[in-house]
Amino acid sequence: MKIVVSLDSWPALRELAGDDRSDLGLAASVAELAGVDAVRLGIQEELSPVRESDVVALRAAARSFELRMPVSPTLAKLALAARPDRVVLVGDRHAGAGPMPPVDPRVAGPSLTAILRTLAEARIRTTVRVAPELDAVRAAHAQGVADLELFTGWLVDLPDAEKRTALVGLGDAARLASKLRMGIALAGGLDDRNLREVIDAAPSAERIVLGRALARRALLVGLDRAVRDHRDRMR
Repeated sequence: MKIVVSLDSWPALRELAGDDRSDLGLAASVAELAGVDAVRLGIQEELSPVRESDVVALRAAARSFELRMPVSPTLAKLALAARPDRVVLVGDRHAGAGPMPPVDPRVAGPSLTAILRTLAEARIRTTVRVAPELDAVRAAHAQGVADLELFTGWLVDLPDAEKRTALVGLGDAARLASKLRMGIALAGGLDDRNLREVIDAAPSAERIVLGRALARRALLVGLDRAVRDHRDRMR
């Protein structure tokens, strides 16, 4: 299983420190040397705290670069200019903090179709983040989506009984996506407490995305060690 590391925390730390530097390129290089298969950066319409220059810098530094963004024609233009190896489409977080929500393919309709077509014409691989539900998987497949990111952010902190039920649902969604020959990634709230159980629930997943939990670990032991520790837990 491949590991994707989100570097969103680096620009956030820059804003917190009041420093104009984020060393995203160096962070990407360290992560890749530690065994990461791709690095990711998320952008929003307001381009804050992540800036367009961050996207350019990370594209130049990373061997494999993913750009995460809401379904937006404006941001699609930035993606076309930056030429990431993959674009990950997510829902729009209108207010507050927390992870970016999944796309509901049943609601996104023509706007999602248009972005998918634009990126396909540019030969940019595209993934759509959806809820780990059978109806969401079916709707995405009907829209022509070939690669899914099943969002785990809402299930990892559930009480044990509810989490067990949610993990069964995650496994069902992953099996359906696999049967439909769709690529599968897992993302959202994953850390050393829940990583193993989520992987066991959806063993057909090809990629796992690590973000804030890995950044927290990196503050204590360094990015290289944090990546290696998480990779060891996946074995």
